Amino acid sequence: MGLVSRATPASRGAVDRFSTRGLPAARRIELWEEHNADALVALQCRMFEDDSALEASEANLQLDRLHLAHVEANPHAVERTARTVRTRPTESVALYFTLRGEAFFYHDDGVRMLRPGQLLVCDADRPFLRGFSQGLEELAVKVPYDVFRAAGGTMPRTAQVIEFGTPSPSGGNAHAAALAELVARAVGPDGDGAADEDAVLDLVTAVLVRPLGSGAQAAGAHFAAAERYVRRWLRDPTMSARRIADAIGLSERQLSRVLAEHGTSVPRLVARRRVEMASRMLRMPSYAEQTVEAIGRRCGFSSAAQFSRVFREQSGMSPSEARRYALAVRR
Repeated sequence: MGLVSRATPASRGAVDRFSTRGLPAARRIELWEEHNADALVALQCRMFEDDSALEASEANLQLDRLHLAHVEANPHAVERTARTVRTRPTESVALYFTLRGEAFFYHDDGVRMLRPGQLLVCDADRPFLRGFSQGLEELAVKVPYDVFRAAGGTMPRTAQVIEFGTPSPSGGNAHAAALAELVARAVGPDGDGAADEDAVLDLVTAVLVRPLGSGAQAAGAHFAAAERYVRRWLRDPTMSARRIADAIGLSERQLSRVLAEHGTSVPRLVARRRVEMASRMLRMPSYAEQTVEAIGRRCGFSSAAQFSRVFREQSGMSPSEARRYALAVRR
């Protein structure tokens, strides 16, 4: 494996990055298969066109109980055969979040077509074939059987497809969307390897096991989903507690309790995130020509007076003072 360009060996909290780029074209598939067998899931890879060279990269993060990954590649297909399952079992449930490129998934229970914004859940130790005619970018979470069962899950008999990236404020599974965001922060192109494993597992449980459960575990998952929804629709001045609650499958009273357990409320959470966004914009040279009032509107504040009042409450200064201070620091 001396030909492989990679970072330091994978360890808890360290992202292991692998790429076929720069490797001899004739050996790329072989080395890609070797790497995946050790790092993620053993697969056989083939190109759609004989004269194509595999261009693929992967980031892996092994946590105590879970494995996270980010994969990018040009068009190709992968297969996990019955023989591979016998010789290289994973004993895991796999979650694949499609970010780019349409794909097909062939399983013994039929064919699934996938597009960006969809999550595929399957037993990784049942043979399958996956094809990516447009190339791919995806996130993956590998959950060992024992961890999955301890969370209350039952083994998926058929592959499941779950929406997580629907652009509508009320569309998609909010917990799955929050899970994808946490994984991307850890292993995505700008990921730093910082992963809250408990939060990731809580969200896996919320998506696959107990979407409307109660208790500390569910509260953590609901809070992560609520935070993600707020960040996603922060610029919308009509965002409300009812919309957030509906998006994550709670009543407004349940949402209020979840946020209270984390020391906040819907108004405080929304205000804090809007002020954080406005603070960044007030410091950015690219927004220097924008008026303070315009920046407030872009951040979801309904009026200049509301923007000024909430910003001062959160930061101790007015938006204009924050902009002047940022300008003075740059000079």
